[in-house]
Amino acid sequence: MQEQLKSVYVDTLIKQYIVQIVDRTRSHPDVYLGASPRGALALYRTTQARAAVHGRDYVIPDDVKALAPSTLAHRIIISPAARIKDINPESILEEMLSSTPVPGTKVKA
Repeated sequence: MQEQLKSVYVDTLIKQYIVQIVDRTRSHPDVYLGASPRGALALYRTTQARAAVHGRDYVIPDDVKALAPSTLAHRIIISPAARIKDINPESILEEMLSSTPVPGTKVKA
């Protein structure tokens, strides 16, 4: 089954979207330590699995959005100042997802 999941297509734009999200965890002001490349790979693989479960042989941005919080939240360490303000990894990821342009959409100027 794991080998079959690897055949689920992930477009280059979706790959870049995953990398952007993971990269933003490393530069967010409330994050002390962001997700590693292994976090990006985990998100990549879980999106393939979600697509297959939903009967698709391709990944869509909604797969990434649905799985990023649960896949990456435990992989980032919040700064002490953010902890004092009761900021959690999930809220940071939700903020990043809402502000990262989705592949195939136009950004309003």
